[in-house]
Amino acid sequence: PPSKSKPSTKIALAPTRAAARRGRVLLLDDDPMMGTAVCRALTAEHDVTTLTSGQDALAAITNGEKFDVILCDLMMPLMTGIEFHHHLARAFPEQADSVVFLTGGAFTTNAHSFLDAVTNVRLEKPFPVHELRALVNARVQ
Repeated sequence: PPSKSKPSTKIALAPTRAAARRGRVLLLDDDPMMGTAVCRALTAEHDVTTLTSGQDALAAITNGEKFDVILCDLMMPLMTGIEFHHHLARAFPEQADSVVFLTGGAFTTNAHSFLDAVTNVRLEKPFPVHELRALVNARVQ
């Protein structure tokens, strides 16, 4: 069934403005090619950490890592983006607000419900590089 997404969760962005400062970005995605593409798009302006598992991301944050933006794939093996967000919201609520979900369009009923319930922004794959840069730059203040 079609998603009844809140309009505020998908954003249209103006041309890319430079970030106010160099930000810290975490990409959590099980696809190594996505990691390469995001690093290529963002490393000129930001420090990018790429991880392929939610457990590794939670361990990094538990060990004191802080990120301005967490780009998180929604559907991953072992720990989904939904499960990662639930753990993060309980232990580090200030970091949970910085999660931007990367969605590929194939949703379960649970994923639809989750995305309708959270206020986090989502970016649909494949996304133009300028949209990714604009989104990250707008969140790094």
